Amino acid sequence: MKKYGIAVVGATGMVGRKMLQVLEERKLPVSQYYAFASKRSVGRKLPFMGEELVVEELTETCFEGKNIDIALFSAGGGTSLTYAPYFAKDGIVVIDNSSAWRMDRDVPLVVPEVNPDTLKDHHNIIANPNCSTIQAVVALKPLYDLYGIKRIVYSTYQAVSGAGLQGYKDLEDGIQGQPPKKFTYPIFGNCLPHIDVFLENGYTKEEEKMINETRKILGDDSLRITATTVRVPVFYGHSESINVEFEKDFDMDELRAALKAAPGIVMEDDVQNNKYPMPIFVQDTDEVYLGRLRRDESVQSGVNMWVVADNIRKGAATNAVQIAQELIRMWESK
Repeated sequence: MKKYGIAVVGATGMVGRKMLQVLEERKLPVSQYYAFASKRSVGRKLPFMGEELVVEELTETCFEGKNIDIALFSAGGGTSLTYAPYFAKDGIVVIDNSSAWRMDRDVPLVVPEVNPDTLKDHHNIIANPNCSTIQAVVALKPLYDLYGIKRIVYSTYQAVSGAGLQGYKDLEDGIQGQPPKKFTYPIFGNCLPHIDVFLENGYTKEEEKMINETRKILGDDSLRITATTVRVPVFYGHSESINVEFEKDFDMDELRAALKAAPGIVMEDDVQNNKYPMPIFVQDTDEVYLGRLRRDESVQSGVNMWVVADNIRKGAATNAVQIAQELIRMWESK
C-alpha cells in the first residue's frame, strides 16, 4: 500500500490537537505528518507518536516541496476560505471542519456512515458537517432508508467545548464565580438558548445549519425540519432529543433492530435499569450513543430518541479522519 502525507491545519487548537490524537490512534498508511498554524504558534512542538511535530506557519505556499495528499483544516471559516483553495489547486484534498464550504453545491458534505458515495464528486475540497448535525444523521439515516421521513424536530443540549477553548474556559471560570468572556451570560448553573448569531427569522445560525445540513447529507430538500439549540454547562458531549415523523408506519422491534445494526451506533436503551446515553460517559469515544427510544403517540407514525456523542471527536476530529480513511480506501481500490 502506498504511504500518504497528511497535514493538520490549525494543529494547536482544541479540534486540531484532537485530530492529531485520532490520527495517532488510527494509524493510517502515512509516511509523513505536518502541522500548520498561525504565525504566533510557529516553532511549537506537539507530542505525536512518541516524537514531536514542529508547527510551521500557514501560508499560501507552505505546502510546496512537501509530500501532502490530504490536509485536515480546523482553523476557522475565514482561514479556510483564504487558504483551502491554494492547497486544492496544488492537488491536495482538503477536509475542512469549518462552516465555510458546507453548503457549496460543488463541495460534498460527508458523514462516512451515511453518505460516503458523495466523496467521489469532490473537487479537492470536502466539508466536515456541524458537530450537532453529524451525530443526528448517523441516527437518522437507517430510519430514513426504511420508512422515509416527513418531519424532524431537533432540541439540542450542547457542551461548552463546541464554542472552543474560550467556551470551555467560561465554564471553568464560572465555577469559580468569574464572569463570562465568550458567552453573553454565565453558563455555569445556566442554559443558553443561543448558539451562534440570531437570524432575521428568529432562528440562530446553529439551528439553520442543522436544518440545511441534514437536508444536504440525506439528499432530500423536501424534509421539514425545525430546531432549537441550547448551550448547557457540560464540558464535552452534545445531547439531542430528536422527534421524527415517518412517511410510513413502523414496527418498533424492526426499528430497534435497524438502529442496532447501523454503523457507528451504540444502543443504550434499558430504562428498567436506568441505562441511557449521557455525555459524562461518552467523552473521548467515537460512536453515536442512542437511547430513550419510544413511539410518539401524538402522531400516526413517529418516534422519539435521545442521541449523545463526543462533539470534539465524532462531531469534528474523528469524522474528518474517517473521511481521510475513506479517501485512502477509494484511492487504493482503483
